[in-house]
Formats: sequence, C-alpha cells, structure tokens
Amino acid sequence: MHSSNNNSSVSDILADKGVPKRQKLSVTEKIGYSLGDLAANLIFQTLMAFLAFFYTDIYKIPPASASLIMLIGGVVGACFNLAMGAIADRTNTRWGKFRPWVLWTAVPFGIISLLAFSTPGFNEGGKIAYAFITYFLLVIVYSANNLPYSALSGVLTGDMKERNSLASYRFVAVMIAQFTIQVLLLPLALSLGGGDKASGFEKVMLVFAVTGVICFIITFLTTRERIAPPKEQKTPLKQDLADLGANKPWIIMLVLTILVFTTLATKGGMNIFYFKYYLTEASQVEFLDIVGFNSIISGLSNIFPPHAFEEFTKPGSAPYAVASFTSAFSTISMILGIFLSKPLADRFGKRNIYGCFLALSAICLIAISFYSNAAVVAVFVTQIIHGFLYGITIPLLWAMIADVADYSEWKNNRRATAIVFSAMIFGLKVGLSVGGALSAWLLGIFGYVPDVAVQAESATNGIRMLISTIPGLIFIAGAILLFWYPISKETELQIEKDLRERRESGSEIRTEIVE
Repeated sequence: MHSSNNNSSVSDILADKGVPKRQKLSVTEKIGYSLGDLAANLIFQTLMAFLAFFYTDIYKIPPASASLIMLIGGVVGACFNLAMGAIADRTNTRWGKFRPWVLWTAVPFGIISLLAFSTPGFNEGGKIAYAFITYFLLVIVYSANNLPYSALSGVLTGDMKERNSLASYRFVAVMIAQFTIQVLLLPLALSLGGGDKASGFEKVMLVFAVTGVICFIITFLTTRERIAPPKEQKTPLKQDLADLGANKPWIIMLVLTILVFTTLATKGGMNIFYFKYYLTEASQVEFLDIVGFNSIISGLSNIFPPHAFEEFTKPGSAPYAVASFTSAFSTISMILGIFLSKPLADRFGKRNIYGCFLALSAICLIAISFYSNAAVVAVFVTQIIHGFLYGITIPLLWAMIADVADYSEWKNNRRATAIVFSAMIFGLKVGLSVGGALSAWLLGIFGYVPDVAVQAESATNGIRMLISTIPGLIFIAGAILLFWYPISKETELQIEKDLRERRESGSEIRTEIVE
C-alpha cells in the first residue's frame, strides 16, 4: 500500500470500489460496551488491591493460607480461560456467541462477588474453607464472564479505527473503576460500616454487585455481534491451537502481555512499601501540607462520618495518604492519556504508538530510581507523567489482540476470536502471578523484614528498584519486542480491506447483525 493512502480509512477505500460503508459503532453502543468493563473492574480492581488485606486483616485468615488460596485460584482461573475460549467460540445462539455469556453470568457474578467479601463467623478452618470455595467460584465466573466480554470487542466491528475508539471508551471505564477502588473504597467501607471494616466491605460490595449486574445487562442490550464465522465452519480445537502456534503476532502479543502485567504486579505491589519504607515520613508530611491534603480531609469529614477518613489522620498515616493522593492524580492522568490513544493510533498505527509510549513510560519509572528519599514532589510529578504516557498504551493492547484475531482469519480463512483472547488473558494472569511472586521473592533477597519501623539499607534500596528500575526494564523489553510484530498500520489497512471484501462477497466469514 502506498504511503499516500496511509491516512485513508478502509471504509473510504472500499467506498471507492463500490462497497458501502458499514460497521460504524454508535456512541450508545460504545458506552454500553464499556459499562461491562466498569462492572468487571469494580470487582477485579478490588481483588488486586484489597483481597490479601481483606483475608488477613479483616477476616483474620493466616497469611500463608491466604497466599495459598490466591495462588491456587489464580492458576485455576488462568487454565479455565483456555477452556472458556474454546467453549465461547463454539457457542451458537440467536444472540451470538459472546453476548449471551455476559447476560448468563451477570447475576451469578454479582452474588459470588458479594459472598467472597462476606465474613461469616466460622472457626479458622471454616474461614479458610469458605474463602477458598468463594474465591474459586469467583475466578470461574469471572472467566466465564470476562473472556466472552473481551472477545466481544473483536466481533462488534471489523473497522479498526472504530476498534481504537471502542478501546478508548472501554478503558476510561476501567480507569473510573480503578480510581473508585484505589481512592474511595476504604473511606466508603469505613463510612458505610460505621468504622467496622468487615461490615463496610460487605455493604460496598453489595453496591458494586448490584451496579455490576445492571451494567452487564446494559452491555448485553446495547451491543450487537457483527462478525461471525459461517454456520458450516467446524474447526477442531486441535486446529485452533495449531493456528495459534503458527501465528507470529499472537506469540509476540502473548509474551508482551506477560511482560506488561508482570510489570504492573511488581510495581503495584511495591507502591505502599515504597511510600512507607523508602520515602521519609517528614518529607511526606511536608508534601501533604503543601498540597493542602489535610484541609481536603477536613472538608470531606464535614460531609461524611469522621471515621470514614480516620486512616488518613492517625499518627504515621502520611505514607498511606501520599500513596492514595499520588494514585488518584496518576489515575486521572491515565484517563487523559487514554483520550489521546485513538487519534495517535489512527495516524501512526497501534504498534508504533504502543511501543513508543511504553518506552517513554519506562523512562519515567527508571528516573524514580535516581530520586532521594526526600524527593516526594519529584516522585509525585513523575508518577503523573508516567500515568499519562502509560495511559496512551492502555486501550491499544486489547485493540491489538483483536487485530491478531483478524490476522488469524486473514491467513487461515477461519475465525476463532475467543480462543485468541483466552490465551491473552491466560498471559495476563500468568504475568500477575509472576509479578507478585517476583516482588515477594526479591523482597526476601533484599533483606526485607515485615512490621519493623526501619528497614535495612539493602531492603529500602531493593524496594526502590522494584518500583522503578526493574519494572522499567521489563517495559523496555516489551517495547523492543514490538520490532518483530508484523501488523503495521499498512498491514492493518490491508487486512481490514481484504476481510471486508471477503465478507461482502460471502465467500468466507460472514458479516451479520445478531439481535
């Protein structure tokens, strides 16, 4: 394709050939689809940020038992994703392949989410058994819901610019959920529970569960599947797996997904350690005075019950307050970055923008390793810049995975959307598990001792590396990997053009609207 056509959409190209434009998504459908991610991430982000705290500090399960529950649940969930991909691809209803699963799992997801964060008064053995059963059920229903939901983005439209737009809507919803969990969940739990964290968590999860069920139903009602394989297509699972093994973009995206989520788990898990043990408390107290944090809390305490924000007013609470304050502004800057993702990807291609901004965000992380333990303002500003740069990449990962499903169809004349996404979500969960295990293992290597006022210098330096240099280098490895990713902007346009012509002619995968 000539460079002069780089800024032309495929719809325009095909219109010139007499093929009508189609598959443009309405704002209603984009918002409706994104609400599914809001619902899922109210639960997923809570699991990421608070499950260990909930098990050990609220439900009083021994840490070793809590760790084992989460490890087994993570492995089960990762493996079940692969099976769920095969199941979803072979689901055939009048509503399509993937939308029904969003509907069928909505209520079970809400109920099990509530049960997983409830605290029935069993003995220690009963608590461990209850936590294991509810977490096991939660990861299963989460996979049954989220895998088809993710795959749905690959069949709503074949227009890659529309996919870029859809991904931006979707991840604004993710960031709203992340902001809610990281900044507001603990105050909400304390407020609704009257200072009782166990009661507060149950009430917050009830609100999240009801909100999630409503959002999933709206997603089902407002979306339509438009890309579907012909009814006569009968592809054995063995053939699907063989297609994946020969799909170079899929292999690269799988490795990239593992690297990205290993980085996120490593950095995210070390965040509170960094503020608590590396940055000095005096410098953080001074920072809170500069930004007027205490005045903000005082004003909020006039609106909410006083105990809602007591965690931020206790002696020694400055690290928690600075960590929350920094997370809030970093998340807002990520949302701003997401808004730039689509126009940049449309102009320069998803691969180029993803690799460039992943590397730039990595440079920000590495820069933190050079800051002193009193440079709280520098850390705050750098985290905001990092959030903005990384936010630009957030929608593109999943849009690129949808492109990989198209690439497989383009090469093999067979479509297996869900199994492509299931393998990527498998990579996501592997990355989260590896990142969590890596950070815990390295903390031990660096000489970290839990619950001591002052850590050894080797431990504080190790914590600094785990939030900066190590995740930064992993991000750079991911950016370098994209040099071998073959789906450039020109290739995107060619794939979209060829598949659109096949669907219009009816010779291969058909395009239809499933009500």
